[in-house]
Amino acid sequence: MRTTARRERSTAHACAVPVSEEQLWELTAQFVAAGLVAGEQVVYFDDGTVDAVLERLVDDRVPVRRPLADGQLTVVDTEKTRQSLRGAVGDAARMLATHIDGAVHAGYAGLRMTGQFDSALLRGDGVGLPEYDAALDAVLDGRPARLLCLYDRRRFSDDTIEALRALHRVELDTPALYDDNLLRITPVAPFRSRLAGEVDHSNRPVVQRHVAAALNEALRSDQAAAVIELDLASLRFLDVPGAVALVHAAEEFPDSHRLVLTGVRRSVLRVLDRCGASFAAQLDIVPHPGPVDGPGPVRRTPTRHRAGRDDR
Repeated sequence: MRTTARRERSTAHACAVPVSEEQLWELTAQFVAAGLVAGEQVVYFDDGTVDAVLERLVDDRVPVRRPLADGQLTVVDTEKTRQSLRGAVGDAARMLATHIDGAVHAGYAGLRMTGQFDSALLRGDGVGLPEYDAALDAVLDGRPARLLCLYDRRRFSDDTIEALRALHRVELDTPALYDDNLLRITPVAPFRSRLAGEVDHSNRPVVQRHVAAALNEALRSDQAAAVIELDLASLRFLDVPGAVALVHAAEEFPDSHRLVLTGVRRSVLRVLDRCGASFAAQLDIVPHPGPVDGPGPVRRTPTRHRAGRDDR
């Protein structure tokens, strides 16, 4: 996760302006997971997005059942989130101070908060995020707390986004090899990348070129990598031609190399099976294991390709 320093404000108060929904879930899950690992209490202010965040945490192999059950991870529902963002600025500052003191009193290392705070921009009383930011910075100063503000590019003009960025000293970002707001490909390690979102006719050639380039690099690498891995834990849809393309790509691998698909959801696995994946000698598939701390889904988010709910 890259950070970009801006003007002199609290480094504990950061922002992020994702270029796509997939990057939004990626950034949010990383921020939440870091807080859970650090022993902090994490509060997520929901504005209709928590299902996707929890789903991404499961994909990232982050335990979420226990933190949700014991209160280390708390979700503030949509109605309360919007009420708090449209209330008095002083009330919001006092609420933050109370949350921080309560987390420390409960034995946590600190407090970490995030969510989409767009509702604060939709007020009609002339109060907006500049007032909120100034008040929250004062509360965060010197306290064991972190706040990440997430801003949706699709809801506001470029000028508004730049103004929001200017309110924060730090902006969080994550690199990607490709992101078309439907499919996001990110580097994980040498010869290992992650596909999140959906593969269809619009981006299928990108995936084919990505696999071919990775194999070409592996064949010429001093590291002598024998495996090209695609992490598909967050890939919710793969069309039939896309599955055929992956199978055919694996069939082109030499005996010395293998294409490994990990974290494959059941819906994606069914398509791969129908397209002959089991007959591709150089193709290995590792199914999605589900939540790391218990069987079954935590929450699910449907995608535009399916009327029903997703199954891993």
